[in-house]
Amino acid sequence: MVLKIGMGLVKQVVVVRKDLNMGTGKIAAQVGHACVLGAEHVRKSHPEWYKEWELSGQEKVVVKVTSLDELGKIKRHAISLDLPWSEVTDAGHTQIAPGTVTCISIGPAPEDKVDKVTKDLKLL
Repeated sequence: MVLKIGMGLVKQVVVVRKDLNMGTGKIAAQVGHACVLGAEHVRKSHPEWYKEWELSGQEKVVVKVTSLDELGKIKRHAISLDLPWSEVTDAGHTQIAPGTVTCISIGPAPEDKVDKVTKDLKLL
């Protein structure tokens, strides 16, 4: 069942850095962290968006960027539109140096707002 709220469907997008050469399992873990962090943030800051997202199937899309610089531009664009975002930094226990930013989540938030930031990014 897909519900609509006044502003349209709600989704979450995770933007992953591909320049880090993370293995598939590492990427999956980082995306998982981003999804949970983002959802918890929105559950507290925009409970109506969270509820809609939860009831409508918890749509998630994972896209890629090629650098920290590009990720920063995406994050700043999300901030400029007042979209909720969360950043994942690695603990450094396996493949990546401690403190490395691996990905960000945007939303869950209204799809039309999220798409303003992520629509031109390629799927992972």
